[in-house]
Amino acid sequence: MSGETKLRRRPAAVTLTPAAEARVAKLMSQAPDGAIGVKLSTPRRGCSGLAYSVDYVTQADPFDERIETPGGLFFIDGGSVLYLVGSVMDWNEDDFTAGFTFDNPNAKGSCGCGESFTV
Repeated sequence: MSGETKLRRRPAAVTLTPAAEARVAKLMSQAPDGAIGVKLSTPRRGCSGLAYSVDYVTQADPFDERIETPGGLFFIDGGSVLYLVGSVMDWNEDDFTAGFTFDNPNAKGSCGCGESFTV
């Protein structure tokens, strides 16, 4: 047995569906000057404690997780990763609403309006 250590690539904390990747691509095609990607974070907000927030980012933070998508870079806030591990992010659009949705196995509950969650 050789002394080599084989590194296995760690899966991303969040999986983006093809619809979410397409939306990231569209956002990046309309991004303001200086934007290098889109970032997902979970700020403290709402009646359940945490909310999902997606914003443009102009600078990479070394603690953020970085995911390369066909349409551009997608970052996950380093302080939010533990709340999001195993989540699937999707984009849904109909006649009345449009937005990212999250299937988060870490969420133990959410508020009635769906704006916030608790872990």
